[in-house]
Amino acid sequence: MARPAGTRATVRDVAAETGLSIATVSRVLNGQANVAPHTRDLVLRAVDRLGDQAPRRRGAPDAPAGDIYVRCPYLLTDYFGLIVSSIAETIELHGRQVILGAGETAQRTSVLPGLGDRPGIAGAILILPPEPAGELVRLRDRHFPFVVIDPRTPPPRDIVAVSAAHFAGARNLMAHLVELGHRRVGIIGGPRDWLASDARLAGYAASLADVGVLPAAELLRSVAEPNTENGYRAACELLDLPDRPTALVGFNDKMAVGALCAADQRGLTVPGDLSIAGFDDIDVSRATRPMLTTVRQPLEEMGRMAVTLLMRLLDRHTLEALHISLGTELIVRASTGPVPVR
Repeated sequence: MARPAGTRATVRDVAAETGLSIATVSRVLNGQANVAPHTRDLVLRAVDRLGDQAPRRRGAPDAPAGDIYVRCPYLLTDYFGLIVSSIAETIELHGRQVILGAGETAQRTSVLPGLGDRPGIAGAILILPPEPAGELVRLRDRHFPFVVIDPRTPPPRDIVAVSAAHFAGARNLMAHLVELGHRRVGIIGGPRDWLASDARLAGYAASLADVGVLPAAELLRSVAEPNTENGYRAACELLDLPDRPTALVGFNDKMAVGALCAADQRGLTVPGDLSIAGFDDIDVSRATRPMLTTVRQPLEEMGRMAVTLLMRLLDRHTLEALHISLGTELIVRASTGPVPVR
């Protein structure tokens, strides 16, 4: 039975939400020490989901009032748009409002130095922030609560960050290609200064190393902007090599679409002559013919997790896990197949 509007959830409601006993939930909410860390985290997550209707923890000070600033200095496409939408929906469940700073023009706006002084802002979520790590550290030192999603560079140890498991996802994708017999794989990477680019390249290299292959320098390309046009250009260079690769992997699905175009222009069939794979599993990966093999990132869950962590910071909870990587999933479709016989 649904609770009447405006009523606060009870300890019993939290127990039902978590599957724990009422006594255990009470110990967590009363701040008692004899609770396992994972149990405490389970209860606090349930409290976050219940939002303003959750029972208050005994002795816990009220969280600071104010809106949540969301900085996404990129176009809100099907990648960033999914993350921002999930953030906004989750923040609304907590009874707060979103102030959004988005679009490529936001990259040229200095925001972080004055963010802690803006009236009515309680905290922030920063998506792939272009600012150097030093600015994040200075913002942290001002005791301003914020969470980073998909950090561009390795985040300082005590800054809260959420990302996908880029290394594991890339390793699983390359392992799939290796199992199909591919050894000469062209890698179209993202920007060199992105943490995700390094992690994915390391993942690809790990699976190739498992079969005694090192990535050849001539098969590696990096682009400044991971879009379809740059994916096409890089794929053209790789496919025009005297000994072209038998497979291409793109930093994201858009770059893989560019690779499909380059293959089609050269009369190559996919996957008969060439296997192609992407990363992200956005809508375009299912709109191509053949549909793309890719790695699914939990984009919406990254947004929800970031809000949960920020609300815990605002409630002055102690966070034991500061750098969280969410699992990815290999999605095998028709764009990859056995290595062709030449």
